[in-house]
Amino acid sequence: MSITTVLTVDGMSCGHCEKTVSAGLSALPGVTDVTADAPTGRVTVASARPLDDAVLRSTIDGAGFTFVGRD
Repeated sequence: MSITTVLTVDGMSCGHCEKTVSAGLSALPGVTDVTADAPTGRVTVASARPLDDAVLRSTIDGAGFTFVGRD
């Protein structure tokens, strides 16, 4: 079973930003796929288990972007 989580991330402006956010989130345990879209600020994460907001925030903020929240 896969869980899809859609996030809003502030500060992404280009393909490099998308790759940076995707790489950070992809490294989290249980994450199976990440799709980031800079123009909308949306990041879709597929995972094998629910993801904790504190971990998401830490990962995204640590990459230099701002975790706004879940959609």
